[in-house]
Amino acid sequence: MRARAGLLALALLAVSGCGLTSGSPMADDVRPGSIGRGEPLRGASLTVTSKSFTEGLILGTIMGIALEAAGAEVLDRTGIQGSIGSREAVRKGDADAGYEYTGTGWITYLGHTDPIADPHEQWEAVRKEDAANGLTWLRPSSLDNTYALAMSQENAKKYGTKTMSDVAKLARSDPGAVRLCVEVEFANRADGLPGMQKRYGMDLPARNVTQMDTGIIYTQTAKGNCTYGEVFTTDGRIKSMHLEVMEDDRTFFPNYNAAPMINTKTLRKWPAMADVLDPVTARLSDEVARTLNARVDVDGEDPHQVALEWMVEEGFVREG
Repeated sequence: MRARAGLLALALLAVSGCGLTSGSPMADDVRPGSIGRGEPLRGASLTVTSKSFTEGLILGTIMGIALEAAGAEVLDRTGIQGSIGSREAVRKGDADAGYEYTGTGWITYLGHTDPIADPHEQWEAVRKEDAANGLTWLRPSSLDNTYALAMSQENAKKYGTKTMSDVAKLARSDPGAVRLCVEVEFANRADGLPGMQKRYGMDLPARNVTQMDTGIIYTQTAKGNCTYGEVFTTDGRIKSMHLEVMEDDRTFFPNYNAAPMINTKTLRKWPAMADVLDPVTARLSDEVARTLNARVDVDGEDPHQVALEWMVEEGFVREG
């Protein structure tokens, strides 16, 4: 995402240099499948955007293909650098739509410090408040790209933990067994390690926590060198490395459900966008995201092709 990462000043710099004058037309040879019948968006010229990480590129492409199938001409401006660049493009009307995350909207964009535990209520709060900014949030997916702790299969068998409460119990009964590998940001965020320890009653000594880059966390966790590694719940490496994710049974981590964020003026002109996108969004889940992300990050496939094949396989669109 990582929409949660980055300071506001850096993000605003990204907006000024996000390359919104660039972009290329989407030219997928697609027709309506289960969505877009009657081509209700024929005559529309729409610009789709996204952030630059793998999941953002896939989601942006999925949206663009859906709109294409409904008859729209779509300009592809996915891959904007920075946390706020893609949002600002939609807000200012330089782009028309993109997938965004509810937790990012609430915390990063709207400036709230306390997340809302219920995912639907979190989306509803973002939707209501962001309406004043000229943005409309359509219904969210169950895809929740949030933080989690994960462990290798070997360590899962050894320690038997399934939930974060289990991890906390292990930390109290056998402190040396709980060795965490986390990013620098997670180690210092209120919605990261400090808050997690407070919520679950952990008191890990500093020597049990190692800070490292994201990619290294996954490999070291898979090797068992970290008992638990900080991961993102939709990362494809969870599946490819056969990691076991601990359930956040006290719902500490914020909800980062993906939802279409659309310029309100655009949606008023083309209200059929909601009918086209809602069924696609409803199909998105953590498992879908992990599978698609892995095809790009692990297998080296092209994000656009991965998105297109998924849309066809799901029957949303037809090729040719």
